[in-house]
Amino acid sequence: MSSLLCVAVFYAETEIIMKDVNLLIWLMQLGISVAVPLAGFILLSVWLHNARGWGSWVVIVGIVLGILSAVSGLRSSLDYLSKASKSKDEDEQNVISFNEHE
Repeated sequence: MSSLLCVAVFYAETEIIMKDVNLLIWLMQLGISVAVPLAGFILLSVWLHNARGWGSWVVIVGIVLGILSAVSGLRSSLDYLSKASKSKDEDEQNVISFNEHE
């Protein structure tokens, strides 16, 4: 009996840990999808300004493109999170219990 109890406790702890890991992975993806495009466009525009001698307008364009791409990444990540939470809710509602089967 104790081995079954150990397996049940291990399974419950593993499930809790996996939820935390999934949340951590999602937060990392959110940070990457927002920070990388913003930093990339800004760094590229500063490099074009300094190394190639382009005007200051390229830095402004880089900042605007970086902000727009960061907002787009944030929006797509939040849409994914919304869809994932809706599918989990639907899965929980569609579970057929013993008393509800036909």
